[in-house]
Amino acid sequence: MNLQFQLQTKINQKTKPLGALGRLENLALQIGLILNSLTPKISQPTILIFAADHGIAQSGVSAYPPSVTAQMVLNFLNGGAAINVFARQHDLQLKIIDAGVNSDFSPNENLVNAKIAYGTQNFLHTPAMTSLECEKALDFGVAIVQQQYDAGCNCIGFGEMGIGNTASAAMLMHLFTKLPLDECVGRGTGLNDEQLAHKRSLLQRALAVHSVTKPLEILATFGGFEIAMMVGAYLKASELKMLIFVDGFVTCAALLIAQHIEPNILKNCIFSHVGSEHGHRALLNYFNAQPLLDLKLRLGEGSGIALAYPLVQSAILFLNEMATFEEAGVDKN
Repeated sequence: MNLQFQLQTKINQKTKPLGALGRLENLALQIGLILNSLTPKISQPTILIFAADHGIAQSGVSAYPPSVTAQMVLNFLNGGAAINVFARQHDLQLKIIDAGVNSDFSPNENLVNAKIAYGTQNFLHTPAMTSLECEKALDFGVAIVQQQYDAGCNCIGFGEMGIGNTASAAMLMHLFTKLPLDECVGRGTGLNDEQLAHKRSLLQRALAVHSVTKPLEILATFGGFEIAMMVGAYLKASELKMLIFVDGFVTCAALLIAQHIEPNILKNCIFSHVGSEHGHRALLNYFNAQPLLDLKLRLGEGSGIALAYPLVQSAILFLNEMATFEEAGVDKN
């Protein structure tokens, strides 16, 4: 008797009409399969926020200056960002990864120094990173997830912070999905129409500068250190059979590359939400994913993960604690 059949039978025996808990039942089944248990339990759920600066930000693809990346990292470390609030609310561990911020930070117990460089190069002129830097970022992502796993974590999600990173994500989405560039480029931090047109024009020009086709070449040319690090993190989390929580547009772009390397990775992924950043819904459709929430978020940081996490808790609790018809003495027919 295989585990999927056993889990579905267990779900169907609960004191409710068949399918009455809707998508929560599908979620319970998926979690049981990921964690390979009829009685799955979440251990030390953790969100890793990967932060890095982008050279393309110097060309005006964001409504905010590049200095905001470092300022927001300090905000994370001081506990003042939205993700800090939501992580505290739901008892989620939070680690901030300096993947390549253009600043130095004082030691902090919640900060992981994995700095590749002080930001990427501007891909409007030259590849964002060297192949060696890209490989180093991937390896750091692998090592950081392994460390969390060794500490007892079996549920992990990735957030990001990096002024200009929606430009990188749009380029990666376009090149991996083959969707038109305009369908991939959005307003990011809140560009007006004129600024959005400028962003699209810049990215179109960047496409003409580079001719790359191999996945890791594309990542090195147009990606960011935080995106490359998330690719490695996704791959390791999948290998370790962890429950992977997916956040917004930029983290989905990283997952796109990870899926290209490991096609079965989506089995381990729970998609927290669909955001309002242009391109996110199309990217979710490309994955054939059903996000749990639609709150029109476009913040990043892993905020969608933290907000959707209680649904995962509810799915596990009903699977493990809800009475069966037999236990409750309730007639099924």
